[in-house]
Amino acid sequence: MTPLTTPPLPPTTIAALHRLGLASQEALSAFGPARACLLLRAAGQPAGRRLLYALGAAARGVHWQALSDDERSALDAALTAALPVRVPPAADEARQHMADARALAAEAAASGEVPVGALVVKDGRVIGRGRNAPIGLSDPCAHAEVLALREAAATLGNYRLDGCDLYVTLEPCPMCAGAILHARVARVIYGAADAKTGAAGSVTDLFSLKALNAHTAVFSGVDADACASQLSAFFAGLRRTG
Repeated sequence: MTPLTTPPLPPTTIAALHRLGLASQEALSAFGPARACLLLRAAGQPAGRRLLYALGAAARGVHWQALSDDERSALDAALTAALPVRVPPAADEARQHMADARALAAEAAASGEVPVGALVVKDGRVIGRGRNAPIGLSDPCAHAEVLALREAAATLGNYRLDGCDLYVTLEPCPMCAGAILHARVARVIYGAADAKTGAAGSVTDLFSLKALNAHTAVFSGVDADACASQLSAFFAGLRRTG
């Protein structure tokens, strides 16, 4: 990996990028300079047009003054087109909430439901919990995310869950993604990807549609192996019992 350097980036920006998980030229290039600029702003760092150009230059390993007018225009356009960006949750916090979501998924499995669990968190406090229950409730909408959203909305007395995070063990399906967006959830953090119905990038990506009037940041792969193993064990058990 190629380290970020001064120039073109100020030392304070390099330190901030390290804290945000962008510690190399390759990571910055993959994430995108425009999105990195928005991420720095979300983290409370000053990030104007000159820094945008410096980020673009750093992603290529050149000085920002070496960028052509066309390259600067492309960075400006990318910044305008980019979706809102949010800072990821702290790793320890994310793992703890995902462990709690997996406990809910285990309860679902014990009831014969596909093991998916979800939590809604606001300011560090769990305000909604849900586990898959479409069979038990005879309700096709009773996915873990929907039930957690309902409980959180009842807790707050408002269907708009501004400033809330949703943790779920499996990538949301299109129905749940729509509910999450409608609720104005700030961040979704999920464990295992869903290659069959995932609507956060695996099959489709409803969260990437800028034309929508609300946007939710998505973070994936938290305890992904443990979440996937939970699902695999459940379906293996079904196959054994016929």
